Formats: sequence, C-alpha cells, structure tokens
Amino acid sequence: MSAEAKNHPFHIVDPSPWPFVGSVGAIALAIGGVMYMQGASIFTILPGFAIIIYTFYVWGRDIVREANAGSEHTPQVRHGLRMGMVLFIASEVMFFFAFFWAYFNATVPAISATATGIWPPEGVVPFSTWGLPFVNTLILLTSGATVTWAHHGLREGNRRTLKLGLALTIVLGLLFTSLQAYEYANASFSFTDGIYSSTFYLATGFHGFHVIVGTIFLMVCYFRSLKGDFTNEAHVGFEAAAWYWHFVDVVWLFLFCAVYWWGSAGYIPAG
Repeated sequence: MSAEAKNHPFHIVDPSPWPFVGSVGAIALAIGGVMYMQGASIFTILPGFAIIIYTFYVWGRDIVREANAGSEHTPQVRHGLRMGMVLFIASEVMFFFAFFWAYFNATVPAISATATGIWPPEGVVPFSTWGLPFVNTLILLTSGATVTWAHHGLREGNRRTLKLGLALTIVLGLLFTSLQAYEYANASFSFTDGIYSSTFYLATGFHGFHVIVGTIFLMVCYFRSLKGDFTNEAHVGFEAAAWYWHFVDVVWLFLFCAVYWWGSAGYIPAG
C-alpha cells in the first residue's frame, strides 16, 4: 500500500488560505468600526465586511465540494460535523440565556417591590400580545413544520417535497422578519428609553438577527437542492440548517411567553 493511501475514515483537511483571509477581514472590520464610531464615514467598515462575506462564500464553496466528492465526508466525519453543530447550538443557548437573565433580573424585582413595583415601567406602552407578536409566533411555528416536511421529503428521496418545503420555509422566514421590522417601526418606545426597551430590543433584536442568518442558511440549502446536492443518506448541511431553524423557533416561544405575554401582563392603559 502506498504511503499516500488513506487508511482511516477521517478527513484530513487540505491547507486553506481562508482562515487567514477571514482573520484579515475581521481585523479590518474592527478597525473600520472603531473609526466609524469616532466620526469617520460608514464606508470605513465596508472593506472588512466585504472580505468576511467573500470568505464565507469561498470557504463554504470548498466545504460543499468536499461533501460532493463522495469520499471525504464518511459516516465518522458526518458524525463529527453533527456534534459540532450541536455544540454550536448549545453555545447559542447560553448566549440567549444571558439576555433572559438580564430581562428577569430587571423584571422580577420591579414586580416584587411595593408601591411603584409595576412592569412594564410607567409610561411604557407594550405591544399587544395577541396582535402582531402572536401572528409572528404562528408564522414561525408553521415554518418549523415546513422545514420538517422538507426534511421528511429528503429522507424519502422526494426532491420535489424538499424544494417546496424549503421554499415555503424561506418565504415564512422573510415574512417574519418583515413583520418584526414593521413592529419596530411602530413601537412606542426606543432603544434608549430605559431598562424595558433595552432588554426588549436586545433579546428580540438578536433573535431577529438569528432568523435572518437562518433564512440565508436555508436559501443556500435551497439552491444546493436545485443543483442536485444532498442524498437521503448524506445531508449534514441540510440537517444543520434545520436544527438551527428549530432552535430559532424554540427561542421565540420563550421570548413570546416571557417578554410579550408575561412581561406585558401588568400594563394598565392610561385613563
């Protein structure tokens, strides 16, 4: 057997320039961001941002090529990729845990106090729980069902169901983002109006950012499905996108119950 022959089931990654290029982009973006906050033009952040976006594209392209090669992503490699995604989602859970901690740390003492202990704070007009927030909840839950339907179609070898389910999920994700943007545009409070608005916008805003990222993730899967990528046995890229989307769904349920529902229960309209 040749010394170059592969005698193990793991993937030894070829040398790649993209980690270095991405690091350069991150440094450029940080420097540009500091300059922008010091009064420079917003164009100072564009070079670093462009380098990072380009790195995402070419690095992802290389990974897709490895997956489609047929020999690199063995069952052991796919298992490792899945575990990596599980650990990433676990880190995201801790990320949102910090925001919930901040929210309840501000809310519970205010409700427990005597006299002026009310939440939301006086003067804040919260969103109607069963209005737009509830509609967005239904949209996101429906999108969880459609991405599961797409996954089922892929496992059954039905590529039409895969494409249709992904397309519906993407549309629902874009609709959710549009409605949340409309909600923000019509809010009665701004980010700097106190602890309620700060925790509200941080928690729901970061969730909205994750919805945008998840939608892009699903778009990539959709275009890959059009090219014939993924098989019913090997589709780690799709699984990662679906798991991420379900994580976004679950976080929203907690946000809806804690921030929109329970957090607005003490509101008393003026007059």
